[in-house]
Amino acid sequence: MENNKIGLIGCGAMGSALAKGIVKKVGIDPSLVYLYDLNRERLEDLAHELNTVGANDLDELVSQCRKIFIAVKPQDIESLLYSIKDMVQQGQIFASIAAGITINFIESCLPPDSKVIRLMPNTPCLLGEGTIAISSGENVLPEERDDIIDLLKSMGKTIRIPEYLMDAATGLSGTGPAYVFLFIETMIDAGVAVGFRRDVASEMVIQNIIGSARMLQDNNRQHPAELRNSVTSPAGTTTAAMHVLEESGFRSCLLKSVIAATNQAEKLRRG
Repeated sequence: MENNKIGLIGCGAMGSALAKGIVKKVGIDPSLVYLYDLNRERLEDLAHELNTVGANDLDELVSQCRKIFIAVKPQDIESLLYSIKDMVQQGQIFASIAAGITINFIESCLPPDSKVIRLMPNTPCLLGEGTIAISSGENVLPEERDDIIDLLKSMGKTIRIPEYLMDAATGLSGTGPAYVFLFIETMIDAGVAVGFRRDVASEMVIQNIIGSARMLQDNNRQHPAELRNSVTSPAGTTTAAMHVLEESGFRSCLLKSVIAATNQAEKLRRG
């Protein structure tokens, strides 16, 4: 199968973000992009906005597209895969963002030798600043995997990992924004506690997060501890603050949180 048409099944938040990125940022011709969703109103609105093809049914999408992204809820993927099994053509590539659904499971629901890629995005992908972990099945060629990665660049940074680390990617990256949001929320509350208006504290804290992340990004050869130590003066304010955080188990608590989220992702997968 040698066409360049792209299909996307599921037009929810993440599916819509991917469709918009493919058309608006990657620059794929909208006429080559087919969308399908059970919610016809949502499908038609997105197809109209992007000038893409709103498929009438799954048969139309699967018969026309070589690369197919599956962006449905994990509990819906098994029935979806079995419903399209007889439509699948040789050479098609299926990329799934369904959390906890393994490559082996997807392959078992499709014809033999199907090409399957598994993705784990996080919510900043909706703004084009996310992280997408990617693993590919044995039948996927390197150039086919790279084609999918190229389509994902509008959503953020794609990082290749072995599939056995997908649960860990869920615990660290998929859940990661929640850790950051809680930290920011707490910092803002602390700002209010020491006298700032909430809007001022919020502005200061958010810019602190953006600036600190940028420093790490621009100094990627430096360990975060080096940058932290550079602003930690003997007997200074940062030293006093770090002492309290260490004494309170901040580091240990965050480590345990990531491990707990990873373990929960594993339980959900097995369940």
